[in-house]
Amino acid sequence: MRLEGPSEAAGCAIFGKCEFANPGGSVKDRAALGIIRDAEARGELQLGGTVVEGTAGNTGIGIALVANARGYKTVIVMPDNQSREKMDTLRALGAELVLVSPTKFADPNHFVHTSRRIAEETEGAIWANQFDNTANRKAHLETTAPEIFDQMDGKIDGFTCAAGTGGTIAGVGMGLKGLDENVTIALTDPHGAALFSYYENGELQAEGNSVAEGIGQGRITANLEGAPIDTQFRISDQEGMEWVARLLREEGLCLGLSSGINIAGAVALGRKLGPQARVATILCDTGFRYLSTLYNPEWLREKDLPVFDWLG
Repeated sequence: MRLEGPSEAAGCAIFGKCEFANPGGSVKDRAALGIIRDAEARGELQLGGTVVEGTAGNTGIGIALVANARGYKTVIVMPDNQSREKMDTLRALGAELVLVSPTKFADPNHFVHTSRRIAEETEGAIWANQFDNTANRKAHLETTAPEIFDQMDGKIDGFTCAAGTGGTIAGVGMGLKGLDENVTIALTDPHGAALFSYYENGELQAEGNSVAEGIGQGRITANLEGAPIDTQFRISDQEGMEWVARLLREEGLCLGLSSGINIAGAVALGRKLGPQARVATILCDTGFRYLSTLYNPEWLREKDLPVFDWLG
């Protein structure tokens, strides 16, 4: 859909792909379905088996829904600093939820490593491994990219989004480049992640921090390898929150912070490409998943983030 406020700010046409409308409420449904279908095709996942994954929440929700529909159990490992709404949703969907303390990837107790160990120790289980399982980006290459291209009538000059696993930006980027090599692919990176500096100067170096869930990466995952990134932007939480507020107040879209950061990146890309440009980004998930955080004035003040005026 065309986003009026961002389009006006960028001086060109900005479009958002409404991934919050998926069954699990986020863009991660695509990775979940792609990974499970791939495991089935390779004979690794049998009826009655278990899918185990480490996730900030949305991939786990997608996996739980797909697994329920296809006859599998689900075990989800998640950092305990993610939103309560995600935890409650996973439990409501029937997933077994394992919470761990947030820590650096190098720590063996990181949620990704913990999920791998649980999968190895569980009979009939597979580890979804969304970060390094390229079935993730393949799902976006085969579905998200051609949908965006078709829905924009083949008239697209730029695409941008943030990276968590890297599956969305790599898969969509590869898919769009295959349809039109002139499409500019831009990374929109939150503070606290290291990919901006990697694509800027070849070094993985983080700066600042972000409270955005599900985005931000400190390494080159298998999904990111070979991603066709042409340019990059670093976006603050404050700038992302401004767009979250504006899209809700002005256009009736209740979104999460990752969507706000993506929109800010799309505006930056649109300004760079010029007034005739048509730029697309991903509206990742619904703001209803963050009522206890992004839409909670006490939490916002605690994080030194602006409180929406209607909550003050």
